[in-house]
Amino acid sequence: MTSPVVVLIGPPGAGKSTVGALLAERLGVGYRDTDADIVATAGRPIAEIFIDEGEPYFRELERTAVREALESHPGVLSLGGGAILDGGTRTLLTGLPVVFLDVRLADAVKRVGLDAPRPLLAVNPRKQWRELMEHRRPLYTEVARAVIGTGERTPEQVAEAILDALELRQAAGSPQAAHREEQA
Repeated sequence: MTSPVVVLIGPPGAGKSTVGALLAERLGVGYRDTDADIVATAGRPIAEIFIDEGEPYFRELERTAVREALESHPGVLSLGGGAILDGGTRTLLTGLPVVFLDVRLADAVKRVGLDAPRPLLAVNPRKQWRELMEHRRPLYTEVARAVIGTGERTPEQVAEAILDALELRQAAGSPQAAHREEQA
């Protein structure tokens, strides 16, 4: 079994996709997002899955996507914001380099926008986001090896904080990473 070098978790708007891509580039590894895996498998957007099939069906797709990615992806992996709701997923994350990207409501609203197609934030997004975080924050912190606040930080600064927190500086300075920087 191959495990990811970093697993990013956090709520909508935390910057998992942006930071994950930056980290993967710095570490010279691939990047994968389980939400993108679900969309590719289902052949339609997540919002449509929620509307047409309901949240339980989506969560089953998510469980499968997360399990497959954790077993096969050796790079940086971003999980959908609700993936940690599943107890089996939390168990699979035990011992892995999981980073919780913690974001304040005001920052999440700026990043996500109030009209973005996020099914769980469709009605009164600020209130929904607050309630979502009250429920999920303990689960995020339960599985996280590191918690990185994203407020007042650029995606590059968040990526740097993750490298420091997980002591991945040596990997980021590897010959492969240096070669990639020279080519950029």
